[in-house]
Amino acid sequence: MKYRTLGGSGIQVSEFTLGAMMLGAWGTADHDEAVRIVHTALDAGINTVDTADMYSLGESEEIVGKALKGRRDDVVLATKFHNPMGEDPNRRGNSRRWIAQAVEDSLRRLDTDWIDLYQIHRPDPETDLEETLSALSDLVRAGKIRAYGTSAFPASELVEAQWTADRRGLVRPRGEQPPYSILARGIEREVLPMARKYGVGVITWSPLSGGWLSGRYGGPDGADPRTSHRGNTGMVDSLFDMNLPGNRAKLDAVTELKKVAAEAGVSLPTLATAFVRSHPAVTSVIMGPRTMEHLEGMLEGVDVRLDSAILDRIDEVVPPGTDIARDVTFYEPPALTDASLRRRR
Repeated sequence: MKYRTLGGSGIQVSEFTLGAMMLGAWGTADHDEAVRIVHTALDAGINTVDTADMYSLGESEEIVGKALKGRRDDVVLATKFHNPMGEDPNRRGNSRRWIAQAVEDSLRRLDTDWIDLYQIHRPDPETDLEETLSALSDLVRAGKIRAYGTSAFPASELVEAQWTADRRGLVRPRGEQPPYSILARGIEREVLPMARKYGVGVITWSPLSGGWLSGRYGGPDGADPRTSHRGNTGMVDSLFDMNLPGNRAKLDAVTELKKVAAEAGVSLPTLATAFVRSHPAVTSVIMGPRTMEHLEGMLEGVDVRLDSAILDRIDEVVPPGTDIARDVTFYEPPALTDASLRRRR
């Protein structure tokens, strides 16, 4: 396992981060088995664990807290806030009021005195950015968090956060957590270059593009995404609705990428994670196993490096900076979601 510095923070994180979203009711409901998954990842050299308050409504944080007993000092622990944690409209968002409560709730569930990387799960157009950064800076100075970052922020807001922190004398954000895969390369245009410019570490998620790059689909022997992919509800996931042109384009790309993986002598999932790790702006890649088998499969590719010839082949299938079927987004700015902001009266 190799380690890299998270932006300008000086914190050393493993190239792979254990994502804990599937630990708890959303995935591995057996706490003992979930703890074993965490311990296996740590024993393999992974030193970074990422969770969020919303994952299984706090249960994921509780499991991580159990798993880190006696090992906390050796782990870079990351969690997130923003999403609703109850019906009360003030138990969500990026306000100072909610941050002050949310961090205490996470510290209690994680059974720790500090969080290494506290992340804003999504932008909040209703809260002034300076208000959020000021509250997080106070948490750094109080020793409750060591650093803070963002998730799924557009490049413009990453720059605004750096500018706001610099002008107001606040602690600068040191991490960004965007989705990134061979099928979703849009962040190569601005987000990743901005991260490098401002010393922001990048911990990416969804390297398998929600399962598209798992190796199950595409090619003559691939399964039919319409019938083989099921979400937690047992319903066919809309991300695999083959009536959508974008999903058909994904399937075509996956079929070609399977050929590239064969040329490289690796599995498609290994090709996918190695591709993400090859970008110089990427610090670590989150893998979120639901079972021990999933984790062991992911760890098989930990030492794989792709040469320029293979990376060129990937570029031929999905050009740099391209999102195939960006029909599902994780954050849309108000300028796109509020018609009144783009229609002159």
